[in-house]
Amino acid sequence: MKDQAREWLCPARSVAVLTGAGISAESGIPTFRGAGGLWREYRAEDLATPQAFARDPKLVWEWYDWRRGVIAQAQPNAAHRALVQLERRAPEFTLITQNVDGLHDRAGSARVLKIHGDIWILRCSRCGREHQDCRASIPDLPPRCACGGIERPGVVWFGEALPPDVWSCAEHAASRADVFLVIGTSAVVYPAARLVDIAKVRGAKVIEINIAETAASAIADISLRGAAAEILPELLA
Repeated sequence: MKDQAREWLCPARSVAVLTGAGISAESGIPTFRGAGGLWREYRAEDLATPQAFARDPKLVWEWYDWRRGVIAQAQPNAAHRALVQLERRAPEFTLITQNVDGLHDRAGSARVLKIHGDIWILRCSRCGREHQDCRASIPDLPPRCACGGIERPGVVWFGEALPPDVWSCAEHAASRADVFLVIGTSAVVYPAARLVDIAKVRGAKVIEINIAETAASAIADISLRGAAAEILPELLA
């Protein structure tokens, strides 16, 4: 199956990629959700909401500050670097990620659509001003904007809509792809998972790379089981 995947991928003119938590997990970043995802006595689903932030912005920021520290210690892996190589080869390439950790940027990817936002961006909850802050830890929590408003992480929380311009670009890329790679995502979080369906309906060859069967496996043309850091470089060899 790897040979077939390579035959589709190497000559493809238009490639779109959807990455999820699995590719970051291979760099040592926990998923922060599900089993083992507790921080203190809180679940991610209890903290990553507008309501939680309104109730206790300091508590929410303490969790995100801890996450930033964990992420800052991680490094892009071979799968991240392989996607940079693929971007340089494909005439049309779009990397769509559900991850907020910035590892794709650090690896050197340039055409990245962050549909769930970016943990290294701070956004004022009053005036909407955004800026990048890459410190592993923010000294004063919660941080405040020059206007006096409380800043929030620039991520999409549960119950919030995806950024419409970013999502529109992601749908467009999926609809144009000759090959659509699905890497390290369970394909159960919507609307991100819908991109797999869009690509498939529009005629793309869907190649999944994951350590386990997922919701995308049934519609993928090829499902490759294993670590993306091992499999993806082999597809580009």
